[in-house]
Amino acid sequence: MLSRNEKPVESPVGSADQVPRYADNEFNQAPELVQCPAHTTESKLLRKIDLHVIPYLCVMYLLAFLDRVNIANANVFGLSVELGIVDGNKYNNALVIFFVPYILFEIPSNVILKKMKPRVWLSICMFGFGMVTMLQGFVQNYSGLLATRFFLGVFETGMFPGAFYLIGMWYRRHEAQKRYSFFFSSTTLAGAFGGLLASAIGKMDGVAGYKGWRWVFLLEGILTVVVSFFFFFLLPNFPEEVKWLTEDERTYVKARLQIDQGKSARERPITTRDVGRVFKDPKILIGGLMYFGLIVPAYGYAYFSPTIIQSYGYSPIQTQLHSVPPWAAAFGFSMAVAYFSDKLKHRFAFTIFPICVCISGFAILLSVHNNRQVQYAALFLVSMGAYTAMPVIVCWFNMNLGGHHRRAVGSAWQVGFGNIGGIIAVYSFLKKDGPRYVPGYSISVAFVCLSALSCMAYFIMCSWQNKQKNKSVRDVGLTEYEKMELGDLSPDYRYLL
Repeated sequence: MLSRNEKPVESPVGSADQVPRYADNEFNQAPELVQCPAHTTESKLLRKIDLHVIPYLCVMYLLAFLDRVNIANANVFGLSVELGIVDGNKYNNALVIFFVPYILFEIPSNVILKKMKPRVWLSICMFGFGMVTMLQGFVQNYSGLLATRFFLGVFETGMFPGAFYLIGMWYRRHEAQKRYSFFFSSTTLAGAFGGLLASAIGKMDGVAGYKGWRWVFLLEGILTVVVSFFFFFLLPNFPEEVKWLTEDERTYVKARLQIDQGKSARERPITTRDVGRVFKDPKILIGGLMYFGLIVPAYGYAYFSPTIIQSYGYSPIQTQLHSVPPWAAAFGFSMAVAYFSDKLKHRFAFTIFPICVCISGFAILLSVHNNRQVQYAALFLVSMGAYTAMPVIVCWFNMNLGGHHRRAVGSAWQVGFGNIGGIIAVYSFLKKDGPRYVPGYSISVAFVCLSALSCMAYFIMCSWQNKQKNKSVRDVGLTEYEKMELGDLSPDYRYLL
C-alpha cells in the first residue's frame, strides 16, 4: 500500500494509465505493470464508472431521505392535528422511533450487502421503505404512525452506509470527495425537492377524501416503489462483479485501487472476529464522534426547519417554498468545498471551515429574535455548514479504512453511532420552546463543537501514526496476505490528512 506521495518501488508506473497489478493468490510477488485497456484511457474509464455508480446511488438516497423527512412537510399540512398528537411530545416520539432500528441494524446490513450483490440488497430495501411510506398515508392514529416509522427505519438502515461503503470500493482516496459530496448532496436536493413537491401536493387537499398530508406520503411512496423495480437492474455492484466493465477494465480498476488502498479481501467473508478487531482501533471510535456531533444540527434542521420557517409568519404553501433555497445553497457550497478538498488532497481544514459556518448560523439564531430576514439568512448558514462538513467527515474516515472488512464495519459504525444524534435532535426542538427554540439551538452548537474537537483528535492520531510508520521498517517481514488483513493498519499504508 502506497501513500499518495509515494511511487511503487518495485515497478515504477510509467503513466497515468498504468498501474502495478498484484497476483490474486500469490501475496509475496512484486507487482507487474498493467496497462490501461487499449480501447480507453483512465479518464474515460473513470467517467464510465461515474455514470454507472453515482447517479443511481444519488437517486436512491434522495428518495430515501425524502421518505424519511417528508413527515416534516406533512406536519405543516395538519398531520399532528388530524391524528390528535398536538399535545405533549407524541410527534417527537414518532420521529425518534425511526432511529431505533436504523441505528441497530447498520452493521448487519453492511455485512449482508457484502455477502449479497449490492444492487439486490439495496433495491429490496428501497422497495420496502417505499411501501412503508405509502402506508403512512393511511394511518388513522398515533399507534399506526409509530409502527410505520419503526419499519421505515428497518428498511432505510442500509441505504446510507451501504452506498458510502460501495462508493469507497470504486474510487481512489483523492478522487472520492467530489463523489461522496455529490452523493451526500442527495439529502440537500431531497430537502429542496421535498419542499417544492409538498407545496404542489398540498393543493390536492380533499382529493378522493384524503387530506393533503396523506397525499404527500402516498405519492412519494409510490414513486419510490416504482423506481425500486428499475434499480434492481441499474444499481451498481462491487468492481469485481459488474458486467459493464470488460475483463481488462476490471483488472485495471482493481489494480489502481490496490495501489491506493491495498488488497480489498472481497473474496473472504466478514466474521465476528473481524468486527471485534476493527473496534480495537481508537480511531474508529473517534470517527463515530466526528459524525455524531453533526447529526444533531443536521436532523434538527431537516425535521424542524419547516416549523421554524412557518413561525416567521408564512402560510403552509409559502413555508414549503421558503424551505427550498437553504437546501439549494447547501448543495452549491458542499460541491465547491469538495472540489477544493480533492484538488488539494486534504480533508481536515475542509471539515473545520464549514463547521465554523454552521456555528455562526446558530449564533445568529440564538441572538436575533425579531428580524425575520436575518433569522432566515441564518438558516442558510446552518444548512450550508452542517451539510457540507458531514460528507467530508464521512469520506475522510471511510477512505482511510483499508479493505472490505474494516470499511464495511467502520462505515456502518460511524453512521449507526452517529445517528444516535438524531434522537437527541428530535427532543431538542420541542413545541413548548418555539418559536425561539433556544434549547435546541444551544444543544446543536455544543454538538457541532464536539464534532470539531473530534476532527482535531482524528487528525492528530492519523498524523502521529503516519510519522510512526515512516520511522519503522517498511516490510517488517509481513506477507502481502498479512498486509491485506491489516488493511490501513499495514506498515505500508499512509492516512490522508
